[in-house]
Amino acid sequence: MERNLLDRGRMERMLDAPTAAEAARILTEVGYEAFDPGSESGLNRALLQRRLDLFAQLYRYAPEPQIIDVFKLKYDYHNVKAVIKSRGTDVSHLLVDAGRVPAEELQRRYRETGGWDFLPPAMAQAAKEGQRVLAETGDPQRSDALVDRAYFAEMLDMARKTECAYLVDYVRAMIDAANLRSVIRTLRMGRTPAFLQEFLFPGGSVSVDSALKAAVNGEVEQVYRTTALRRAAQAGKEAVEAGGSLTAFEKLCDDAVMAQAGKARRIPFGVEVVIGFVAARETEVSNVRIIMTGRMAELPADTIRERLRESYV
Repeated sequence: MERNLLDRGRMERMLDAPTAAEAARILTEVGYEAFDPGSESGLNRALLQRRLDLFAQLYRYAPEPQIIDVFKLKYDYHNVKAVIKSRGTDVSHLLVDAGRVPAEELQRRYRETGGWDFLPPAMAQAAKEGQRVLAETGDPQRSDALVDRAYFAEMLDMARKTECAYLVDYVRAMIDAANLRSVIRTLRMGRTPAFLQEFLFPGGSVSVDSALKAAVNGEVEQVYRTTALRRAAQAGKEAVEAGGSLTAFEKLCDDAVMAQAGKARRIPFGVEVVIGFVAARETEVSNVRIIMTGRMAELPADTIRERLRESYV
């Protein structure tokens, strides 16, 4: 499977290709379907198919298929958030049909019933709460945070049920990265700890109380110094102090999570290899989107390159 990942060499070729069309053709070498390089919808379809092909393959060969559902979960919650904010309008173009619940079915059943009871219980409750908060406050960020809280809680619970310590550590790294992003963004906006607390999620290796302390006392680097996010924390603090771009910080957050996934490369077989490969494919899809949207916008290669996440291969 690893042979079909987009490696750094091919990404460099995509950056150096004379046209976006030439860059898109390089993707077919590793199994992407051909698409119109000038069409964002065409790119989205190709990326979705890349995910679906992987999930279909892994369901056939994974020793524990329920592990794949851990990775599909984020698409369900993404779609729930999109439908909540749609207020009944058609948001098909925003949905990603790679979750456990077919995206169009999710939207259709909500529009028919106005309710969420057709979803699994935890997700249904999160959707109801997110919808209530949006109706009461008009604040989509607070609504999203409630849904995200349920997402991370369910994801961590599913990971623990697999009894795979590697998967649990990977999910906890994702929670840590999400919380660090909230800390840095809150500091940038000059908002209060009470505001931040709504956007912090339990379950990471850094507790919610410690993340709050990092924001209140300006101890971001100290709190995260023993974690994989130490470089990201430093970059985030520097961006807050200098008022600069968060591009480098965001990249380092993603790279830290990918580094956790990359530990699977030391293991010759087992569920860890499957988990590492799924995480690697997610990073690959992100990088393809960064490259192709950058090429469509005619951005310089160096500008695109500095945004790329660390790859698995």
